[in-house]
Order: sequence, then C-alpha cells, then structure tokens
Amino acid sequence: MKEAYFAGGCFWCVTPIYKMYGVSEVICGYAGGDEVNPTYEQVKHQETGHRETIKLVYDPEKVAYDKLLDIFLANVDPFDGEGQFIDKGFSYTLAIFYTSDEEKEIVDNKLGKLAEESGKEVQIAVLPYKNFYEAEEYHQDYYLKNPEAFEKELIESGRKKQ
Repeated sequence: MKEAYFAGGCFWCVTPIYKMYGVSEVICGYAGGDEVNPTYEQVKHQETGHRETIKLVYDPEKVAYDKLLDIFLANVDPFDGEGQFIDKGFSYTLAIFYTSDEEKEIVDNKLGKLAEESGKEVQIAVLPYKNFYEAEEYHQDYYLKNPEAFEKELIESGRKKQ
C-alpha cells in the first residue's frame, strides 16, 4: 500500500470522491505546517500554517498515482489561489505533498500541461511531504455521519449545483 496527500480545500468535500475509485482509506487531516497536532479550530483560523488535507491509502496495483492526481484536478479549481469555492484562506488553498521524486515528476508534468493548455497560472503548491496530523474523529467520513449537512455544504460551497 502507498499513501498520497492532497490539500483540496474543504476536506469533507473531497473525501467521498476517492472511495469510488478503489482507494482503501481516505483520512482527513492537516499537513504542511509547523504546529504539532493542530486542532481544527487552529487550522480553520489560519494559526498553524497547515492546510486541510486528505491522506489516501491505496494499492498502486488497483489505482495509479497519476489517476489519483487526475481525480484531484477534476474536483478543484486549480486556478484559485485564495482557497476553494466559498472556503477562503491559506488552510483551504491547494497543495500536493509528494513523497518521492517520481510523484514530483508526475505532478510537475501534469500541472505544466494544464497551465499550457489553459493559458492560466496553476495555483497549486507542490511541496515535499513534511507531516500529516489526523483530524478529529467527527471529520472522518463526515459525508456518511452527516449526510444532510454534507449535502448542504456541497450546495452552499458551490461545489454542487442544485
């Protein structure tokens, strides 16, 4: 099994997407900052330098890293440097935390191609993996635990049209 780390704005909103593509685990958490074991409130209020991030645990024989990256790009606005949808602030900005030179090369190639094809500057930080702290339990599988509130969040955020 391997791990991949993507900051795609609100971690609740991007969690269920990966479950459909054979990812074994999707864990909500915080990555990239210096604070050890940050809380949701600290991250949300931009106090730690972390971004809301998902950790994907996957079998590369079943789903390739390249495919996970395609799914990520299809579910975010790669040109928004202020956050995602209604969620603004550093903790909601996009990042890909690579864990190997191979991952970095895949990311750089894909983002370079996206910029070239769109004629726009891609606003996704590409950073070496530094840390990941699991979010509080109530954030895990939020879409299953709170389906009505999750649906409302998708609509209000602009991620889902009514």
